[in-house]
Amino acid sequence: MNHPTITDALEDPAGTGESGRKKIEWARQHMPIMTSIDEDFGSERPLEGETIAMAMHVEAKTAVLTEVLAEAGADVAITGCNPLSTHDDVSAALDRHDAITSYAKHGVDDEEYYAAIEATLDHEPTVTVDDGGDLVMAIHEEHPELIDSILGGCEETTTGVHRLRAMDDDGELHYPMFAVNDTPMKRLFDNVHGTGEASLSNIAMTTNLSFAGKTVVVAGYGYCGKGVAKKAKGQNAHVVVTEVEPRRALEAHMEGYEVRPMAEAAEEGDIFVTTTGNRDVIVEEHFERMTDGAVLANAGHFNVEIDLDSLDDLAVARSEVRDGIEAFEMPDGRRLNVLAEGRLVNLASPVAMGHPIEVMDQSFGIQAVCVREMVEHAESYGPGVHGVPDELDREVAEIKLDAEGIGIDALSDEQAEYMNSWQHGT
Repeated sequence: MNHPTITDALEDPAGTGESGRKKIEWARQHMPIMTSIDEDFGSERPLEGETIAMAMHVEAKTAVLTEVLAEAGADVAITGCNPLSTHDDVSAALDRHDAITSYAKHGVDDEEYYAAIEATLDHEPTVTVDDGGDLVMAIHEEHPELIDSILGGCEETTTGVHRLRAMDDDGELHYPMFAVNDTPMKRLFDNVHGTGEASLSNIAMTTNLSFAGKTVVVAGYGYCGKGVAKKAKGQNAHVVVTEVEPRRALEAHMEGYEVRPMAEAAEEGDIFVTTTGNRDVIVEEHFERMTDGAVLANAGHFNVEIDLDSLDDLAVARSEVRDGIEAFEMPDGRRLNVLAEGRLVNLASPVAMGHPIEVMDQSFGIQAVCVREMVEHAESYGPGVHGVPDELDREVAEIKLDAEGIGIDALSDEQAEYMNSWQHGT
């Protein structure tokens, strides 16, 4: 089937692609890890002859990863993993690369979204790179004939890894996938600092409100929730954490946050940020308790964390009160404000730029070396979810330290022997 690319869909593709190219080049200037990997990949061409299908947030940092994979010898077909996170100008710039076809377009409906995923699969990929799992699900559910020719793939985010592990547990994941989200160089920086900073900065820019003196309710205290809570506290907000996992709740308590059930937190929160990756985190009973003017944002993944259907049913009116903010008026006159249609606020709000460049340099460095690993050593990995080999994680960390001019110590032979021996005592 002949699917239209982003260039086909735009009225002024030349102008749009030029502005996207500027964004990509700005990102490249601040991505030393990807620059180093690009130099190695460009000379070694480790992906020669491979076809990569990608479903990612198509913006400037992702574009750098996409081009690095293409310069390594791969043909790349890319689309978005969220209807509102694509930057059309960046997508158009990518589509002008001889080895890249982009189907990503901002503001698509569900039918167009899944048609674009289908378009990437028409390229018959040998490797998949995913953010959220939609690409892998489409292959297994709609195109199982592709599985035998796929070497493996990589998954970027918490939600996608959860879905893959559920597939794996059911014996339904039929090719190897690296859980990029779970490796330290991704989880400790992207999830904590990336999600924390990007979510709050986009909430602030969208609303033009301050966090200082407000009560910020953070739903979920995983790595993303920790980042949001930490950054909000740093901006002088009072932070309340809600959790379903007792050890994470206790951790939040011991780190100085107030921990409450959502039903109680709903009564005092000014700004709510969901970070769970699960559905129905804020529902009807919570809407009924919220104060006038409450702001609701999602920093998890899919737009199911806030029950928008129930909120719509409760509302007597709804209107766009500011670009990217929809107010739902309750029968008693209270207004509850939803940002970015309940989608990822750091990527789907009108001013969204995603995570900071330096953070994504690390995450996409891991993605790049994992794609190389899967191509070069696919026979070492059976179907299922695999952790990123520690030596790859360390490789990316060492590149970053070198780029920052940071030196560290090394274990002496005696120290290494001591640490690896069970025979040494006190």
